[in-house]
Amino acid sequence: MSEPSLTSLTSLEITAQPGCWRRAAEAAASAAGLPRPGERVAVTGCGTSWFMAQAYAALREASGQGETDAFPASEFPVSRTYDRLVVITRSGTTTEVLDLIEEVRERWEVLALTADAASPVVRAADEAVVLAWADEESVVQTRFATTALAFLRAGLEASGRLPEGVKRLAEAASDAETAVIEPLPRAVVSAEQWTFLGGGWAYGLAQEAALKMREAAGAWTESYPAMEYRHGPVSVTGPGRVAWILGAAPAGLEADVSGTGGVLVADGRRLDPMADLIRAQRLAVAVAESRGLNPDTPRGLTRSVILKG
Repeated sequence: MSEPSLTSLTSLEITAQPGCWRRAAEAAASAAGLPRPGERVAVTGCGTSWFMAQAYAALREASGQGETDAFPASEFPVSRTYDRLVVITRSGTTTEVLDLIEEVRERWEVLALTADAASPVVRAADEAVVLAWADEESVVQTRFATTALAFLRAGLEASGRLPEGVKRLAEAASDAETAVIEPLPRAVVSAEQWTFLGGGWAYGLAQEAALKMREAAGAWTESYPAMEYRHGPVSVTGPGRVAWILGAAPAGLEADVSGTGGVLVADGRRLDPMADLIRAQRLAVAVAESRGLNPDTPRGLTRSVILKG
């Protein structure tokens, strides 16, 4: 199985991420509506956006900047009390997101991150950040999602210190430049099954890596918090199957994976987890193309889910 081509829109959009992240950092420096230290914040989205919300929520709380929760918009506990709601929605048209804003906007400040300045979410939110340069033509989200997370991550850097071991966004963007060109291990590309693992804020990224494989390639993938892997999911791994750890691996986990006979990917000491996600995105394209699938137009998916009343 070969490396992904650069003919698909998805592949081209994947390679644009280092520049998008740097531009997001510039935008965050003057943006209004970002969560302030000490605020109680909730973050929401659907699908990929929900996983970015999970990653940001874990990173913000670990930074000591305030309690932060993440929920899918369809399962949001609206009876809770927050100071601010952060919404991530590429299209700005997702029904569940717009319904949630309508229900809570009188109680909380709402910040929306979207790619379309003309979308309904811009009018519904108190503040909107339009990351139009990170929008995508392909159905599968790659660069918009990580750029939204980069924007929020840059806001955390400006407000205080990041947790120990978390790189600054400028370093992450440099790692991303490596991730877009570094060859994927042959055994990973030709595997039959993939399990993605991550701890802390990298767990949301692990969930997103697995989703990309399912969306683009229809692949059998799973994702778990890294410490949960040994509580059952380890039984899936074996010869011809992959366990991919995004971020730092818990003590002993790499040995446990290797002991199954499966393929281990653990580059957390070298690559920022967001940059490692880029490699998983590239893997999804490679597997899709090997199966004769078009990663730009996955089966059963659309750019936005708009529900009819």
